[in-house]
Amino acid sequence: MILSFRLLVSIPAFRGLASGLQRLPDPSRGGTEREAPVQLNHTRVAFVDYGKGFCIVMVVMMHSVLGVEQAAGAASFMGPVVAFAKPFRMPDFFLISGLFLARVIDRDWRDFIDRKVIHFAYFYALWVTIQFAFKAPAFAGDIGWAGVAKAYAFSYIEPFGTLWFIYLLPIFFVVTKAFRNVPPALMWTAAALLQIAQVHTGSTVIDEFCGRFVYFYSGYVLAPYVFAFAARVGERKAAAVLLLVLWAIFEGAVVFGGYAEFPIISLGLGFLGALAVVAFSVLLSTIGAARPLRYAGENSLVVYLAFFLPMAATRTALLKFAPGLDLGIVSLIVTAVAVVTPLLFHGAVQDTRFGFLFKRPPWARLPPAQTPLAELGHQGSPVLTASTS
Repeated sequence: MILSFRLLVSIPAFRGLASGLQRLPDPSRGGTEREAPVQLNHTRVAFVDYGKGFCIVMVVMMHSVLGVEQAAGAASFMGPVVAFAKPFRMPDFFLISGLFLARVIDRDWRDFIDRKVIHFAYFYALWVTIQFAFKAPAFAGDIGWAGVAKAYAFSYIEPFGTLWFIYLLPIFFVVTKAFRNVPPALMWTAAALLQIAQVHTGSTVIDEFCGRFVYFYSGYVLAPYVFAFAARVGERKAAAVLLLVLWAIFEGAVVFGGYAEFPIISLGLGFLGALAVVAFSVLLSTIGAARPLRYAGENSLVVYLAFFLPMAATRTALLKFAPGLDLGIVSLIVTAVAVVTPLLFHGAVQDTRFGFLFKRPPWARLPPAQTPLAELGHQGSPVLTASTS
């Protein structure tokens, strides 16, 4: 373990992190010490979509594999794959989620709350209700219908099942905006200490906030450097492949050596893994055959919201009707179906009356702020101008 820790802290990126944070200007103010080579003025950034696609597949795979193994009462060859990805699977998702926050963080609170809080609150409320609708009969058999009602109400306090990610994101957005004037080095250090503390209170919100916020905040405050790193990978693909191989060896040694959960080690593995996913995503963006993964990334919220039902249905069917099939193969099939089905369903309903399942309707948005009449008078009302010209 000591050797692994020394290897970790000897990496230049970690040695320079503190000084880099101290030199980094406030990202919400628009300036950086150097311009990131990756252009940000496009509608989407390719490697970000590939990264989100990779991460959502990893998330679905984790739930699929663990569900199959639990239902079958046996391990599969996919178990080690899930274990290998654990240190970076969610850190990278949160880091990517913070990359573009600087674009909107200085908007007024009304607009910010609408885009970053009500947006996710709508989908959480909708899909937690859908999940309960499917699972309520089974729950009622154990805790009764009154218990189901209490559990549903409690899901707005304690995130339910797989939906904790979109429950937590608005909290991250609000906290980052509220403390945006705090020096980045101080905020990052506090967030890192929370992760290192490995808080376990039993509350998903508290525990996951402490364990994940540092990655989200790093995506926000270090975004220019992440994009610069991605650009460098694009320029030096062969070197990037070599580094990815070395990272995979190091990651495997630490994970399967039993050190991945240790304080500081887990923080470092999260960041190293996030950078590895960024590099891998840049390389994937040059491969035409990987285009479906980008589509999954562009619609990662769709997959995240809806994968639970095809996952459970496919798992149940395969274990019942193909009991001799290798559990690893079952896990891979379940993963594929759970990723693809929501995307197909989204394509089928997006222009129908069921589009509200994946697109927030107008009634779930805050109306635009009204400009005071006195202010219009000072600025010159467009209506009055038109009527007098």
